Amino acid sequence: MTAPEGPLVIGVDSSTQSTKALVVDSATGEVVAHGQAPHTVTGNDGARESDPEQWWRALTDALQQCGPAAVRAAAISVGGQQHGLVTLDAAGRPVRPAMLWNDVRSAPQSERLIGQLGANTWAGRTGSLPGPAMTVTKWAWLLENEPDSARATAAVRLPHDYLTERLTGRGTTDRGDASGTGWWATGTEAYDEEILQLAGLSPDLLPEVAGPSDAAGTVRALPGLPLTPGTVVAPGTGDNAAAALGLGLRPGRPVLSLGTSGTVYAVSRQRPVDPSGTVSGFADARSDWLPLACTLNCTLAVDRIAALLQLDREAVEAGGGSVVLPFLGGERTPHLPHAAGLMYGLRHDTTGGQLLQAAYDGAVYALLAALDRVLDQDADPGAPLLLIGGGAQGAAWRETVRRLSGRPVQVPVAKELVALGAAAQAAGLLLGEDATEVARRWDTARGPRYAPLAVDEPALHRIGATLSDADALLRGKEHRE
Repeated sequence: MTAPEGPLVIGVDSSTQSTKALVVDSATGEVVAHGQAPHTVTGNDGARESDPEQWWRALTDALQQCGPAAVRAAAISVGGQQHGLVTLDAAGRPVRPAMLWNDVRSAPQSERLIGQLGANTWAGRTGSLPGPAMTVTKWAWLLENEPDSARATAAVRLPHDYLTERLTGRGTTDRGDASGTGWWATGTEAYDEEILQLAGLSPDLLPEVAGPSDAAGTVRALPGLPLTPGTVVAPGTGDNAAAALGLGLRPGRPVLSLGTSGTVYAVSRQRPVDPSGTVSGFADARSDWLPLACTLNCTLAVDRIAALLQLDREAVEAGGGSVVLPFLGGERTPHLPHAAGLMYGLRHDTTGGQLLQAAYDGAVYALLAALDRVLDQDADPGAPLLLIGGGAQGAAWRETVRRLSGRPVQVPVAKELVALGAAAQAAGLLLGEDATEVARRWDTARGPRYAPLAVDEPALHRIGATLSDADALLRGKEHRE
């Protein structure tokens, strides 16, 4: 490895499944060291939980794998999975396992909270409806189901906040991740006191919201942590906002992220408000906005169906008239928190490969259906969809997006965009630059482009009709003969 041209910075991606750390040359964007350590997710019947302590151990392990480069780094930033509820006691220890973004047990609390204020009021204040993913509904669930845990809670944090606070000793978050809680108002850019009262949460339990150019603090001397005390810690942000930074995303450029969850989003200069709940009106990690639609079931669900069919994930076949809605853990877009997977239209000649292709189609359909709502007047209609996440590396995912969207597709070569975005934030803070300009200088969005295909209208019609016809079943309503 050649000597770095600029100070080294560290970007962290603490996702649902693992923590990844990249040590990056701030001048060139070259990754000079990397590490990764896994997480464990537990729960069934809608529950999804992780012990925050394992996130810290995974971060420490990933940084240790980076070797001396981590010790030499001048700044660090943490990007993390959004929405989760981390409850800490007075000593800063987790009261209970964190409820993750894809824990849907709080669906009843979501419905109650929406009913109490009304969809228009929620969207007008916070930009979003408080779906089961949102932190505010998870806190409401905890109050109702585990009141002793709620009483023992002295601080409420998001996953990335928890790691940032372990590094610095200060409770800090950022506007991007705060906008996914349901209790931070996008109109005022402050915690909403009425919503906090409705949720039964004191603002004293919440972290300070740092500005995009503010430091969260500096690294403390901690056992086993291979960072130099005094290293600058940037505010960090949620994973989607970090990926937007990592792409150097300009307003109106659409992104389709294919990971455990699937998301479609674009940076906007207009504050998004969608009372239908399809689009979440998030803030980005700078001073703009990040309207976003999310599905719970993406690569993990399709891989599960491939495993059930005993097929390789790429073993898709064209043809057939089947529809597969891979809602294996409920769904967020469309809003079906109690839904299960559904296969429809099977024939004697239906093949496993056709069913697998139908699963891809079902997963992509929901994201594309929200695309027009995500994009605004800033959108470039000729701009290719930026395809990122683990699924972007698969031909079956890429070709399904092309066939159902009718849009050109670009697949960035850079793989770890959340960690790169966190690194760009750290570099921007260290060097006094805009983080997206840093990422553009690193040319992180560079990658092959694929021309558009003719839209497969019959497939879109089949899926839409099946969703409509099976609405009651997917919503988990009881059926009797």
